[in-house]
Amino acid sequence: MKFIDEARIELLGGRGGDGCASFRREKFIPKGGPDGGDGGRGGSVWAIADRNINTLIDYRYARKHAAGNGESGRGADCYGAAGADLELRMPVGTVITDEASGAVLADLALHGQRALLARGGSGGLGNLHFKSSTNRAPRQKTAGQAGEHRWVRLELKVLADVGLLGLPNAGKSTLIAAVSNARPKIADYPFTTLHPHLGVVRLQAGSGFVIADIPGLIEGAAEGAGLGHQFLRHLARTRLLLHVIDVCPVDPGADPVRDARAIVAELKRYDPALQRKPRWLVFNKIDLVPEEDRAALIAGLRRRLRSSAPAFAISAATGLGCRELMWAIQRFLSDRTAAGKTEVGDPRFAAEVDQ
Repeated sequence: MKFIDEARIELLGGRGGDGCASFRREKFIPKGGPDGGDGGRGGSVWAIADRNINTLIDYRYARKHAAGNGESGRGADCYGAAGADLELRMPVGTVITDEASGAVLADLALHGQRALLARGGSGGLGNLHFKSSTNRAPRQKTAGQAGEHRWVRLELKVLADVGLLGLPNAGKSTLIAAVSNARPKIADYPFTTLHPHLGVVRLQAGSGFVIADIPGLIEGAAEGAGLGHQFLRHLARTRLLLHVIDVCPVDPGADPVRDARAIVAELKRYDPALQRKPRWLVFNKIDLVPEEDRAALIAGLRRRLRSSAPAFAISAATGLGCRELMWAIQRFLSDRTAAGKTEVGDPRFAAEVDQ
């Protein structure tokens, strides 16, 4: 299925039914008095988070969503039926924003979470409400009110504990395939990852975490270059970033340190909170370096990066070092959960930023 993470839709709350102006008319009961009932309220539009849905593709093609209208009131004190509510099921992680005001209407972070998006209109009053000692035959009634009408933007931010970032062909897809159940496309050309992939890492019974692979970033991504700018939002909810660095780039003019700094600059340009997230360095494709040269190479790269963040040397293709990395992540996430420090961008847990 094609991955769709943005949509724009129109919402209409149901219109309330009109009130009724009616009088009781029975044999042998003259001047029975008013008995017009109220109109029913209009239905409302609700959003419901559903973990069984992973894309907004349904809302890309179905733009208009309206709840049911309320029925008008009737005589004999009969009130109109309320309009049916409309429930829109959306993926967990969907952020719903009002287009006119820019206000966030809902952030669907939990399965089953409900949010009111467009309220239905109130029903009109029947003439039953207008009777008094001086107005015994009221003919007044009120019309039902229109429901709320708004355009909203839907934005899906995937929920993952760990996010992978790096240049195209850094080995992110190979890594997530090696350590989880995800099976992304892997090839020897750039931008093989066209949409985010989620994988579940389980190291032992009862514990695990979710890891996300997003399309590779390039310099200028925050301004729209490449593919990554469309998916940087998916890193916003992660608790840890793994910065995958190719230690043996195919391009002879490539510099892993320069490229790594460019990625950090793009994070800061897009959202400073992303730069403050805990970020570990993962030096990939270490199997292509002679074993006796690996320690010196990693030490040199870390020295040039001027970063004290945790660093790991792995080979996603052969699995070298991957299990140790996953266990370190599991311990880190467990410690953060135990300490109650799960908020985004906690500076107490942030890695040093490359200068």
